[in-house]
Amino acid sequence: MSIEAAITRALPGIPRSTSPVDQIAYARDLWPRHHLAVTEGRIAEHRPGMIVWPGSTEEVAQVVRFCADEGLPLVPYGAGSGVCGGVLPDDRTVVLDLKRLSRRRSIDRQAPSVDIEAGALGIRFEEELNAEGFTLGHFPSSILCSTVGGWVAARSAGQCSGLYGKIEDMVASLECVVGRGEIVRFERRVRGPDLTPLLIGSEGVLGVVTAATLRLHPAPSARAFGAFSFPTLEAGWNAMREMFQAGLRPAVSRLYDPFDSFMARLGAVRRHRARPDAGAGASDGAAGRARGARGPGAGAAVLRGLLRAPGLLNDLVDAVGARVLRGATLILIFEGTARASADDLARAAAIAERGGARPLGEEPARHWLAHRYSVSYRQAPVFMAGAFSDTMEVAAPWSRLDALYRAVRGALGRHVFVMAHLSHAYPDGCSIYFTFAGSAPSVAEAEAKYDAAWRAALDAAIDAGGTLSHHHGVGRSKAPRLGAELGLGADVVHALRGVFDPAGIMNPGNLLPRDAAAPRRPVPPPPAAPALDAASLLVHAAGSVRLGDVERALEPRGLTLALDPVAASREMTLDAWIAAGAPGAPDPWSDPVDHLVAGFTARLASGADLAVRPAPRRAVGPDLLALFLGMQGRVGAITSVHLRAHGASRPRALPASLPRQPPLGDAEAAWLDAVLSAARGVR
Repeated sequence: MSIEAAITRALPGIPRSTSPVDQIAYARDLWPRHHLAVTEGRIAEHRPGMIVWPGSTEEVAQVVRFCADEGLPLVPYGAGSGVCGGVLPDDRTVVLDLKRLSRRRSIDRQAPSVDIEAGALGIRFEEELNAEGFTLGHFPSSILCSTVGGWVAARSAGQCSGLYGKIEDMVASLECVVGRGEIVRFERRVRGPDLTPLLIGSEGVLGVVTAATLRLHPAPSARAFGAFSFPTLEAGWNAMREMFQAGLRPAVSRLYDPFDSFMARLGAVRRHRARPDAGAGASDGAAGRARGARGPGAGAAVLRGLLRAPGLLNDLVDAVGARVLRGATLILIFEGTARASADDLARAAAIAERGGARPLGEEPARHWLAHRYSVSYRQAPVFMAGAFSDTMEVAAPWSRLDALYRAVRGALGRHVFVMAHLSHAYPDGCSIYFTFAGSAPSVAEAEAKYDAAWRAALDAAIDAGGTLSHHHGVGRSKAPRLGAELGLGADVVHALRGVFDPAGIMNPGNLLPRDAAAPRRPVPPPPAAPALDAASLLVHAAGSVRLGDVERALEPRGLTLALDPVAASREMTLDAWIAAGAPGAPDPWSDPVDHLVAGFTARLASGADLAVRPAPRRAVGPDLLALFLGMQGRVGAITSVHLRAHGASRPRALPASLPRQPPLGDAEAAWLDAVLSAARGVR
């Protein structure tokens, strides 16, 4: 029996299609590598067997049960805006389009929070919240063409992450369809046990997110805008670091390298000569201007020729950087009340000017805000010109940022022309967003160059101590290197999949490396005594060390763990403290930009060693700290941990009345037991 006949018989009330037009439309996401094939006329070579449009969580569960029983691959689908190859079906695959699940179920104006279904389109959702005086605070560049479920699945970041955090900081609970069609609700608990971090970022391989309760904020009543020119990119990111560590939380802080800043100035000149609203400001879109051609023709031929010698282009930019390009540009936007925004901008301006910056006024930041989503539409002209382009976002603690920047830029620069900006900053580190472009005489050669550039850059990021992704996720494009970053962690995620998806139908081939036994990096031993990374404000200590010992090591530097002395006993070891849920630690709802643990090592109950290297934030699958925080040591013991150290300056607290420790129900407890049992046995 065909897939169509079987689904028609089993699920008669659910809309579905095997139309060739629909099969083409749902055959892939926006992974740029696929664009190369399109330029050669090869359109959607991997097409699904069927697309279904369930209208409720119960209908999603019916589809999942059917696919599990029949052994059919199932791909959850939001709006298809991913850029990592998260969608790559075959003719047996059922694509589960969730956009009919777009209802807002409820809103709690006191918490404030909203219960929203996964298929809700981002921009419409935000506009509806704004009309009622709220904001989610989540503004990915793809907001016009991405969904709530996609944000959760990819561990998304928005442009205002400097104030509101990433999507994982907004989730209060998740409704999911897992396993063989079971519907479960996982609640966030700030002291654990909490399974939501395992579903967030799981990219459709553990289950289908059907709804989420998300934390809201009052819509800002005012904004303050500023822009600054720094003599070097390094001077700019040092100022950003000082701002965040001083407790400032700009909603937007984006630092553009000298070439991108130079192209923005050219755009400003063109706008002035033409009309005030033409062009684009300093944004990801500057890459589009730099690569330039609007379509085939003489300009396209010149562009292709230049991009076939990327080493010369990159060397030229480096050679003229200080003399011609005139520094890096920092865009800042603070929002909230008028008084607080103005005061915070004044403090930031003082830090910038101490770092050698020249103020540029409000206009660059205002223009950036007006064109904030334009980047999502700037790749097509590049491919039309016979070239290719892509982006890569990595992250590292501040102390490793320079090494990460130089390593990845150098690795990419051997194959493609490279620009960069820093787009998401935190007290302990920052992400770097590389934009690159290349060309080759044929599509086959372009694909080979594209693949070589990515392989080199991913290896460079790992070797420099960075994370492979900050907010785009892994998909299939980075899956082969996931084991190099997570080591045993990749095997742990495989084990989790065995619990949540025992039939192995959920988006097979996505996120996880096919070889579960990939080579592992040695797990570093715990430090003999607490060691401070002063640039990143991270203290690294063994799990056997007591909280009081860490505090005494920090005191001479004027730092602290900022614990509530009533809730946190200084006699507890770090392992016992984390196993108990880190009592007395700062409330993550009050400052969603910060986090408690940047990295850790652990010994599982099986005796195997797990290492998650420190990073400010990562989007490389589930957050494995959830297996230890508040889990009473049931998976294993923390052997070392990188904790955030705090100075005297603290950010303004964001008020939230959400429950911190919702009760654990029987159904959730059963899933918790199964997950912990699977994780503790990984070898």
